[in-house]
Amino acid sequence: MPRKSRHLKADLRKTGFRPARQKGSQVIWQHERYRDITVNLALGDGDDARYYQEDTVRDAIAAIRDRDDERQS
Repeated sequence: MPRKSRHLKADLRKTGFRPARQKGSQVIWQHERYRDITVNLALGDGDDARYYQEDTVRDAIAAIRDRDDERQS
């Protein structure tokens, strides 16, 4: 069963993303520290997330972790 979009948004918030702008149902999420990493989600809180949206969120979170690891090295 697909995750709900509210879970994707919660994952983004936990890793430091904030909504940067919104037009209609599309919300652009931008990381606080790494402004060049953005995620576009176009869902309401109760909607099922599409597989590609889950992949996009997972990839963005992985990119943040990679950059944090580089900064610590």
